[in-house]
Amino acid sequence: MLSRLTDMLLGRLATAAGVEVHDVRGFRVVVENTRPDIATADVLARLDESLALIERHQPWRLRHLRRDVRAIHVVRFPCRGAFIPDERVCVTELTFLARRDISAAPVASSILHEGLHARVEGMGVRRAGRDRAREERLCRRGELEFGLALPASLGAPVVERALASLALDDSGVAPAIDWAEAARRTEAVDRGEA
Repeated sequence: MLSRLTDMLLGRLATAAGVEVHDVRGFRVVVENTRPDIATADVLARLDESLALIERHQPWRLRHLRRDVRAIHVVRFPCRGAFIPDERVCVTELTFLARRDISAAPVASSILHEGLHARVEGMGVRRAGRDRAREERLCRRGELEFGLALPASLGAPVVERALASLALDDSGVAPAIDWAEAARRTEAVDRGEA
């Protein structure tokens, strides 16, 4: 799965079935929709709504995101989002964007979080020397500030999640992830096995 994602990020799947390229609020957005039960138009609308929240409540963060990220890729992925530094691409998970049991605020917060990873990368902080837990806390503090900038009813889940994450120890805030196992579980869910 990660090699397929890397291929997509490098543009090798740009002509593959189910892959579409769009512009959303000035971002190049590549959508690889592998789920027939999810409408790409709905995912793009949620992405637009999420970016609009950032633009409305913390416009400087959207400006940073535009400078620091080359594209947003919407794909099936084992977590809500990721930043791929070599490609300067923000990944936003397809089914997370499709959820309607949550507001656009947690989606916006996740995008903002990955944008902060992009900002750290853009500042030239060496990857080998990075303290992952410290960087994750920086991103969670950004989420917290964003949640507090939103109307209370909209920001509450963002604030709650950010505070809970900030209270974790280093291994909790920046856990080691077995990406092969995460991909296996994601595929099992898509097959209806979980």
